[in-house]
Amino acid sequence: MPVDDPPPDSLAERILEVVAALPAGVVVTYGEVAAEAGRPGAARRVGAVLREHGHGVAWWRVVTATGRLVPGAEIAHARRLEAEGVACSDGRVTGIERRRG
Repeated sequence: MPVDDPPPDSLAERILEVVAALPAGVVVTYGEVAAEAGRPGAARRVGAVLREHGHGVAWWRVVTATGRLVPGAEIAHARRLEAEGVACSDGRVTGIERRRG
């Protein structure tokens, strides 16, 4: 973590733990991460945490509810997912594999 990054708060830590536990090839939504971290409805907070503190976890395994990749980083995002066997097309995941049934 860069020196000027503030330490994550407890919700941020839970979010990072949820994302760190995602196995390769599994994609979840920001909302699913928020719910699993104990804050249903905090999908935007998940995005903010990953943007600020997510460099140490597999942030690319998290997408919007519609499968959209990170705007402005679609190519890098798609490459990381495709390396794990996740299909992407036109800036979106085309086949989201859910962890939960």
